[in-house]
Amino acid sequence: MWQLYQFPLCPFSRKVRLLLGEKGVGYDLVRESPWTRRDEFLDMNPAGQTPVMVEPNRSLVLIDSMAICEYLEETVDKAAMINGTATNRAETRRLVAWFDTQFYRDITAPLLQERMEKRIVHRAAPDAKALREAMKAAVGHLDYTDFLLDHRTWLGGATMGLADLAAAAQISVADYLGGIDWKGHEQTARWYRGFKSRPSFRPMLSERMEGIAPPAHYDDVDFDF
Repeated sequence: MWQLYQFPLCPFSRKVRLLLGEKGVGYDLVRESPWTRRDEFLDMNPAGQTPVMVEPNRSLVLIDSMAICEYLEETVDKAAMINGTATNRAETRRLVAWFDTQFYRDITAPLLQERMEKRIVHRAAPDAKALREAMKAAVGHLDYTDFLLDHRTWLGGATMGLADLAAAAQISVADYLGGIDWKGHEQTARWYRGFKSRPSFRPMLSERMEGIAPPAHYDDVDFDF
């Protein structure tokens, strides 16, 4: 069985977990704290980043969330998440890159730095200015998801795809860390409520990062604001 090296608030691991869940692929979670720079983990991935997916029986090691997702798309027929015409597939990949890069850079990464890494690794207080800037950036990004959902059933088009999984992964971590103000974003909130109710997503709602409690609404599938 696959083993997925991850920690609860890794958005890229969450994206892979959502895809595994949608495709019905079994796996075991292996807790990895990449900031500890464990030698055995660095031997698998010299970049020292999660996720890493391993199939011990085949000595197969997959690194990088997008590489893992592409591998699963190519090897598991169920629930294709990069589908449609060449144009549709290009749009899906564009949006995955948007959430993995821009959303992560502007919102998820600074929230993780200020509210997780500083507490766990450095035993330091968060920078209030950095938190305000991340939350301000989140408003702009959710304006964009609102725009997409005004014109499409799902973020990438008419059917659920990897863009939705990438977005849900990033947004859920930002929401856990208190960085999302849902007021004025009903379209995205409605989409996110639906996503939270999916079997692939629900196990993550009960998971907690040690010493960091999420907002009260975090695990409420029917949250209001």
